[in-house]
Amino acid sequence: MTKTICSLLFIFLTHLPIEKNVPVAKLDLKKYAGTWYSLYSIPTIFDKGSRETTTSYSLNKEGYYNVTTTYKKQGDNRVYSRSSKMFPSDDADNGELQAQFIWPIKVDYWIIELADDYSYVVVGHPDHKFLFIMSRNQTMPKKTHDEIVTRCKAKGYDVTKLTSQLHEKA
Repeated sequence: MTKTICSLLFIFLTHLPIEKNVPVAKLDLKKYAGTWYSLYSIPTIFDKGSRETTTSYSLNKEGYYNVTTTYKKQGDNRVYSRSSKMFPSDDADNGELQAQFIWPIKVDYWIIELADDYSYVVVGHPDHKFLFIMSRNQTMPKKTHDEIVTRCKAKGYDVTKLTSQLHEKA
């Protein structure tokens, strides 16, 4: 009996995320505004097959972001664009936001990690449905990338599904 309980406890603990998958506690909406390069992602159905994705967040006077996303499709050099909106939570100063691609549907968009200097951000979902590693630059140091991936894995994301956005250096 003791062996069975220990085995079950071991299995439970090895599958338990070490870190909680929660939004960051503090987000400066004005500092977050601007252009972000999506470097790696566990894509949504809308993002599958996209590359060189860039997203610009413009904070408007109503307190939400107007968002413009540009990207290329694999095997195609044409630049595509789509518009959406991003709404902060009622708390308004944490990383819990909601994206709206089609009115009235909103999707949870959690900022789960943010560099102190806002040089990179990691966006996730409460149910681990997607993950985006974004930067203010088209590249990121390998060490930073590897550390982020390790933390995302500890939060329960299947990092084997991460794909590169293949940004070409300008």
